[in-house]
Amino acid sequence: MNKENLNKNEMKKVAIGVDIGGTNTAIGVVDDLGNVMVKDNIETPSHGDIDRFIDDLAIAIRELIHSVTLMNPASEIMGIGIGAPNGNYYTGTIDYAPNLSFRGVVHLVKLLKLKFPEYKAIALTNDANAAAIGEMIYGGAKGMKNFVMYTLGTGVGTGIVVNGDLVYGHDGFAGECGHTVLIPDGRMCGCGTPGHLEAYCSAPGMKRTAFELMVKYNATDSLLANKSFLELDSKAIFDAAEKGDKVANEVFELTGKWLGQGLADTVHYLSPEAIFLFGGPTAAGDYIFRPTLESMNHHLLPIWKNKIKILPSQLKPGDAAIVGASALVYKELEK
Repeated sequence: MNKENLNKNEMKKVAIGVDIGGTNTAIGVVDDLGNVMVKDNIETPSHGDIDRFIDDLAIAIRELIHSVTLMNPASEIMGIGIGAPNGNYYTGTIDYAPNLSFRGVVHLVKLLKLKFPEYKAIALTNDANAAAIGEMIYGGAKGMKNFVMYTLGTGVGTGIVVNGDLVYGHDGFAGECGHTVLIPDGRMCGCGTPGHLEAYCSAPGMKRTAFELMVKYNATDSLLANKSFLELDSKAIFDAAEKGDKVANEVFELTGKWLGQGLADTVHYLSPEAIFLFGGPTAAGDYIFRPTLESMNHHLLPIWKNKIKILPSQLKPGDAAIVGASALVYKELEK
């Protein structure tokens, strides 16, 4: 458990943020300024028993609440927000998440309300939507009514905000821009469909690009050539690019080209004020942001050229998932 210094005179309203990942579930207590006060992790189980998991999660949440209230009895718990794969805001369910051991439709919010009936706001959405809400309440999108969050990681997720509201669609699953078709009949995406943006612009997509380029150039002299497919990641590609490696630099150029093309489509649909990028590959800075912006403007209609900002997320990488999930509580209380 990690604890940060608490000012008893300032800490009042706080929310619980829960991020359910394939391996671990992160839990934190977040103040109304977006600061994580205390946090902990539990294992996301492989046993598939949702009742056992809910019991473990409830215990961990209560331990964190107890820790905060001991240090500051004036803290008011506003509710619990959860980000999870295939999380459906409308139904409070996790629906057929491929990387979780729980099968079918899991009524997560209903189960948590049985454990925490004292909280009015208990809400669930997917991780990209949670990140968008976190950016809107605590990050660089404060005051923005129209923006899009792209999360670049194992996959490519998006959270879309229009007129100040997150877009969920009629069934709760809107915002899968990572699964728009970038290259017809192109690379197979992890979802089983060819040519999706995610297959090219996710961290694994960058790795695939690197190996394709090494084959293309027979680049035995590349700094990446001695890496196995399982070893190579976006950080290694960035480190090689910093040292002038031709393959690594071209990986970023191509990834930016493809991502910019996808962002241009997003602009054509939504006309956002800005698009925020979040995730491991964005740590490369201009290596990814410059070619992405150039490509996006190249593919845009003239009415949008050089008007749309591409910005790095201002959420702290280590805490972003917890903070974003906790922000869902305040959106729920606004209803």
